[in-house]
Amino acid sequence: MGRLSDFFVKELGRRQVWVFFLLATFVYVVPLILADYPYIDDNWRSLSAGMAWTEQGRLFAELFYNVLTFSNAAPNIFPLPLLIATAAMSSALTSITFHYFRQPTVASCLVLLPLWYNPFFLQNLSYQYDGAPMALSVVAVIYAITFRSPSRNVRWLVPSFLIALALGLYQLSINVFLGLCCLELLRAANDKVPWSQWGALIGWKIAQVVLGVLIYGVTAYPFMGSSRTLFLNGSAQPLLQIYTNIARVLEKVVLLFHGGFAWVFAGLLLCAIAGAVRLGLSVVEREEDGSKKIWIGLLCLLTVPVVLLLVSGVALFFRDFNEGARTLMGFAVLLVLMFYLSHLALTSVHERMPLLLLVPLLAMLSLSFAYGRVLTVQKALATSALYSLERDINSHQTLREAKRIYMSVTYSDHWLLGAAGSFKQMPVLHYLLNIDFFMLAENLPKVGITNVVAERERRNATRVGYQHYPPLVESPYYRIYLIGEYGFIVMKEPAPIKSLRW
Repeated sequence: MGRLSDFFVKELGRRQVWVFFLLATFVYVVPLILADYPYIDDNWRSLSAGMAWTEQGRLFAELFYNVLTFSNAAPNIFPLPLLIATAAMSSALTSITFHYFRQPTVASCLVLLPLWYNPFFLQNLSYQYDGAPMALSVVAVIYAITFRSPSRNVRWLVPSFLIALALGLYQLSINVFLGLCCLELLRAANDKVPWSQWGALIGWKIAQVVLGVLIYGVTAYPFMGSSRTLFLNGSAQPLLQIYTNIARVLEKVVLLFHGGFAWVFAGLLLCAIAGAVRLGLSVVEREEDGSKKIWIGLLCLLTVPVVLLLVSGVALFFRDFNEGARTLMGFAVLLVLMFYLSHLALTSVHERMPLLLLVPLLAMLSLSFAYGRVLTVQKALATSALYSLERDINSHQTLREAKRIYMSVTYSDHWLLGAAGSFKQMPVLHYLLNIDFFMLAENLPKVGITNVVAERERRNATRVGYQHYPPLVESPYYRIYLIGEYGFIVMKEPAPIKSLRW
């Protein structure tokens, strides 16, 4: 028992840290691997081995699959890409742990683990295709922070290329890099780095970002479609739009703090505040004149609102604002900020106290497994719906031979009745799932149905215009109409689940 207790406080070697992170990161994605659920875009990508990343400005994501599949397309090889990304993240977390702590312990490793244990990152990892490139973009920015070289030119160029690589994998990873730069200031303050070196520290980061963006601008950016590069309209109250976007993000983030999660994060916040006070006192005790202490204090204080803003970050400034959980990659850095400050506070009490950081990490791991079960329920529903449609279409020759069958796109929050209890207890699960449709037309070729397409411009005609015709097929979830040589699948609005008492 004594040896086990000593393990948690003794210094770890690089291999031990890497093994710890490999196990921790793998456990977090086990529910996603077991669920094996093709998530939204995965359906059409696996159907056609589709790419379509280059026009999104993500050229390196496309090259990643070219190399990994030894082809010019992207056949589905899940979970291999996710396993590769998990191993890469383990190495990156090992690197940044030794960057932050000269003599790391298990408690030190816990501080950086939220870079992977970000609850909102579960949606990124849900994509069997996109998940790995998104994860690797975070790996790239971590190495951009930790890279060291005696050569000034190499120390400038390599991180810049890593930033460009990250942008070419997933642009929003820049939020993680900028957030980690803010944490570098806190680390410098805690390590009592002389004020004379702060200018070089900040200048190097700015130079790396600028050069990284320039490299990205001449490699992947030119291939990006124009619709993805539109910023907010400057003549239409952009500040109000940004404020509205921030409010929408805050509304979603609050979903995480429900029930026991609220208490866990409240405790974490109190510890972080105590750590901030301790860091502030160390700044006051520095052997430098007052003006320098004030500047250091202000820069440290400024990191908090900047990191908060970077939860969504650059996404706030685009006209096509996306409030999906996958855009909140910066929330990971906010968690690391809280963990780092909490570690400072808890370490001052007792060497084993930082192990309390296991509590919020276990809460996030629990959320991962709960989300995995929701994906499994969603998979069961989608499979049932798929075979129901296949049976109904194949049992009617007129539908089998129809020139085209249009499927209306009907959205509802009540399709997934089997997860209603989980959604009630953990509202963030519904936000993470981000699926409010019953079936995608891209799924039907899996069972040999090739004449069904998603309706777009004709949606209103299908959902409203044909309702007075008698349906050829009546199902609890949908109706199928046949008019001439064209069929129409109209989804019914599901009823909310009724509370059950046993």
